[in-house]
Amino acid sequence: MAETILVDVLDNYIGEITLNRPESLNTFSRTLASELTAALQALDADPAVRVIILKGAGRAFCVGIDVGDFFGKSTLEYREWIERMETPLVTISRMKKPVIAQVHGVAAANGAGLVAAADLAVMADNARIGLTAINVGLNCVGPVVPVTRSVGRKRAMEMLLFGDLIKPQAALEMGLINKVVPAQDLEVETRRWAAVLAAKSPVALQNAKSAFYASADLEYDKAFGYMNEAFARLCSSEDAKEGVTAFLEKRPPKWKEK
Repeated sequence: MAETILVDVLDNYIGEITLNRPESLNTFSRTLASELTAALQALDADPAVRVIILKGAGRAFCVGIDVGDFFGKSTLEYREWIERMETPLVTISRMKKPVIAQVHGVAAANGAGLVAAADLAVMADNARIGLTAINVGLNCVGPVVPVTRSVGRKRAMEMLLFGDLIKPQAALEMGLINKVVPAQDLEVETRRWAAVLAAKSPVALQNAKSAFYASADLEYDKAFGYMNEAFARLCSSEDAKEGVTAFLEKRPPKWKEK
């Protein structure tokens, strides 16, 4: 049974993962990192889930890694330690189903990386986000990888070197998040947005996500080739045929999920 993660399957094909170390502001421990990875993979395999919401319990989304476990390691042990902490960030990109980060309070360091690694992010209007590890003599060279792919090199470097906490509107303008909503509406608005996605063809949704990540680092013309192949495979699916037929017949589609 999970110690640091809560998992729920809601109505409308929405799965929800809650980081549940509120007394530690949901900092990553070895256990949390492992349980989060397992929870992401389990919901990705669950046919009752099409979209996943990721959020934190208590006052913060996640303020990074628990440095209580920092001391007394060799370089190789530090490598293993940090790789485990960042496995969930990599896992999200390998999943079929979209993940939406629901951000309240503070998302700092590895927490900010987790937001950037999520496919989409909704942020409360009184929350803050930043790559803050530089302020304690460390740095966020792991979390800056997904951050860079969201905001570009110059913005990411500024976040990495200065370690400031950024306000929601600035994060939105940078492309780090997708939506800013009133804090009191955060859960309702995130679930509403997830429900819109979950109502779409799961085959098309998963095809779009996997093709997006696979083509992200390809050369420009090769990316088109990869995307065209992915689109051709999608066109051969039952859901594609049903979607086009329903559109022409002016009726809601009945997704076959194949």
